[in-house]
Amino acid sequence: AMFKEVADIKTADELDLPVPEAEYHTVVCKPTGHQKALVKELSKRAEKIHNGSVDARIDNMLKVTSDGRKLGLDQRIINPALPDEPGTKVNQCVANVLHHWRDGESEKLTQLVFSDISTPTAGKGGFNIYDDIKTKLIAAGMPPDQIAFIHDADSDAKKKDLFAKVRSGQVRVLIGSTAKMGAGTNIQDRLIASHDLDAPWRPRDLTQRAGRIKRQGNRNEKVHIYRYVTESTFDSYLWQTLENKQKFISQVMTSRTPLRSCEDVDETALSFAEIKALCAGDPRIKERMELDVDVAKLRIMKADYQAKKFRLEDSVMKRFPAEIEQAEAIIAGIRADMETLEAHPHPEDGFAGMKIHGRNYLEKDKAGEALMDTVAAVTETEPVEIGSYRGFAISTKLTLLSDHSTTFKGAVSYTIDLGESATGNITRIDNALAKLPEHLKEYQARLADLHQQMESARAEAAKPFAMEAELQQKSARLVELDAALNLGGKAGGDAAA
Repeated sequence: AMFKEVADIKTADELDLPVPEAEYHTVVCKPTGHQKALVKELSKRAEKIHNGSVDARIDNMLKVTSDGRKLGLDQRIINPALPDEPGTKVNQCVANVLHHWRDGESEKLTQLVFSDISTPTAGKGGFNIYDDIKTKLIAAGMPPDQIAFIHDADSDAKKKDLFAKVRSGQVRVLIGSTAKMGAGTNIQDRLIASHDLDAPWRPRDLTQRAGRIKRQGNRNEKVHIYRYVTESTFDSYLWQTLENKQKFISQVMTSRTPLRSCEDVDETALSFAEIKALCAGDPRIKERMELDVDVAKLRIMKADYQAKKFRLEDSVMKRFPAEIEQAEAIIAGIRADMETLEAHPHPEDGFAGMKIHGRNYLEKDKAGEALMDTVAAVTETEPVEIGSYRGFAISTKLTLLSDHSTTFKGAVSYTIDLGESATGNITRIDNALAKLPEHLKEYQARLADLHQQMESARAEAAKPFAMEAELQQKSARLVELDAALNLGGKAGGDAAA
């Protein structure tokens, strides 16, 4: 919140920029028989790592997680000899790309395909998803020059030329990774669909992907964002993790949230217990993930509540009593000054007189002139007493603006600005002092308001955390699930050993 305020950062919901409406599609694919078998094999590898029967340099949880991600995308990445089965998410993505390609032919509408896994660079000399998709699109009738890989644009000049072709509709399908096709890729003009083939590591990567198409300057009023998930694989688990964490982060990065902090995720390894539960299709894994996010949010809300409670208690104990004491002292002082003023009235049709540097001036115009001359001659920047008027001491000082501040002090001090007229200044002083009853009413109202604020703060501080019962219930269930799933610790240490 401080970052957004100090940096004058406006969130997307505050800016309300004219961007297209996005319709999200989750394409759920059934795992093939080979994928099911390979997931079980990953479970066996994880068990060996957990038991310490394999050297971490040969295999570790990070490698298992990486292979699990590849398997969720396409089984041929693990073993190119495995068959290309029709129901996989790569094939469903190709079908959706072709659908929008045909429907957008007249307007030359364009599409993006994101995959951080199996890039053409990583797959040189072997199978990769990029070439597989391109081959299938060409076989279905798409001209080769309408398909491009971001990885082929290996210089700024080539990227500039490629982006121009996408904006003009010469290139209709651009395939790339989040890193190469994220921030700075301004090709939104004709984009109608974006396809997320795999789950990136961080929620902000998903935001970058969606930001390529949900962007000001896109001529389409409605766009489509597809996310492809293979059931019963690491793929579905990682998408669920991203969804939960992104909900949390989105609450922080909008203007409507009461939350004040969040955490992002970086590349990590699943624990042995998570892999075992995932491979067994245990529904408690999803419940545990959702509870983890809920408990984190509730804890932050409780921390906010406790910080607010501390501030309120501090105000009740210190700030309000000090301000009340000050207001009461000022009220007593104004009353005393009102009595002083009444004790030094002007005589009927006369002038009460003013003393300047020990000399009494009984004529109004002479007193005003002496006051103005004396004030003008003062060069000290600290207050200097120069005389008295109707029971009030007069002091003045030279300010940084080469002006003079004139104060009339009784029990309370009153600063009065002088004008250019000698007699007018005496009238101005009398008018200011005549407003003491108004000042008294103002401070009496302030005193009453301070008492009311203190009572309200005391009542608010006494309120319990409204969601304490939910926090305790969900925390207890989370502990219970962790124990049942043996999630006592992550296996990141295995990967780093």
